[in-house]
Amino acid sequence: MTSSLLIESFSDFARSKNIDRPTMIAVLEEVFRTMIRKKYGTDENFDVIINPDSGDLEMWRTREIVDDDSEDIWDYDKIPLAEARKIQDDFEVGEQVAEEVKLEDFGRRVVQTARQTLIQKIKDLEKEILYQKYKDQVGDLVTAEVYQLVKNETILVDNENNELSLPRTEQIPKDRPRKGDTVKAVIHRVDMNNGTPKIILSRTSPVFLERLFEQEIPEIYDGLISIRKIVREPGERAKVAVESYDDRIDPVGACVGMKGSRIHAIVRELNNENIDVINYTENLELLISRALSPAKVSSMNIDREARRVSVFMKPDQVSLAIGRGGQNIKLAGRLVDMEIDVFRDNEGQEDDEDVDLMEFRDEIDEWIIEEFRRVGLDTAKSVLARTKEELVRLTDLEEATIEEILDILRREFE
Repeated sequence: MTSSLLIESFSDFARSKNIDRPTMIAVLEEVFRTMIRKKYGTDENFDVIINPDSGDLEMWRTREIVDDDSEDIWDYDKIPLAEARKIQDDFEVGEQVAEEVKLEDFGRRVVQTARQTLIQKIKDLEKEILYQKYKDQVGDLVTAEVYQLVKNETILVDNENNELSLPRTEQIPKDRPRKGDTVKAVIHRVDMNNGTPKIILSRTSPVFLERLFEQEIPEIYDGLISIRKIVREPGERAKVAVESYDDRIDPVGACVGMKGSRIHAIVRELNNENIDVINYTENLELLISRALSPAKVSSMNIDREARRVSVFMKPDQVSLAIGRGGQNIKLAGRLVDMEIDVFRDNEGQEDDEDVDLMEFRDEIDEWIIEEFRRVGLDTAKSVLARTKEELVRLTDLEEATIEEILDILRREFE
């Protein structure tokens, strides 16, 4: 293989991988210098000149002429006078001899090895470029297509055909990706495994929800509203504290949109994850009250040193504060970075462990919940306290629907 063919084939391959010209020349020079070191022991007195566009390659060896009896004739940068005069018969001691070294002088096997080395170096460069590119994009929102489903992860490809990994642990529990689907996620981290970059995506990260808010709500994207904190139980519930830098803008209203138009797009992307948007404040007591929404707080005692707060509320608000499976109070505690204990104002008949029917919206249609509320049944245990026959008589619901609702509510307390 001639030098021009070798360089041209390498240059075409490098350009297809988006390797820039200076990097391309540096790789070529390093490979040729490696060949020189193997053959001559050093490359210190060699000049390598490469033009990747034309495929031209020149390698020049420069040595100083010394007397034939000199002790220096074995030095890498010296040449005996007799040998120099074989190149040109009028050379004298002390002059410099520049000889051109041809690629063919290295032998076919060495040239083939050089070609393989060049291709491998480009592949390594490509991996490094990919690693650096995505490392700089950690936290960015990406849209990719599902390419393959494997046991513990979903493999996606982006618009440049790069493979991305969405592990099962980073997927929302209700996610059911299928081949060919378009999926949104954030770049969570980039790992290097045996020299190969692995780009890990996430849909459970709070950053993913933050990017969706930026995408759907112009005021956040423009910096008029900032997101102060996000806490999530992926696929179930999230609380987002927002703050406006413009007194004329209601941050919660802007995020929710007219009739919930803005927040609905985000909720759909998160497979109906309930999202509470809260107006952030530096007033800790007010922030705790807002964090426990939709429950209404009567009073509270805050122990700032212990990072603990005792909240008192009416008995009918306790189940709302705790939420289904304790989600609401857990998220509220994480949002304000305090342990929250809920107490009733007085000893009533209500059960702290009861759950408001509105917490079952993902399993029970809202019109059915409203039918129960219409007859004064607004918690799970208040419904379970009635017989099936009583519920059929009190509501306009069919017996089969009642049985299904009772089954859902019983499972909550099993």
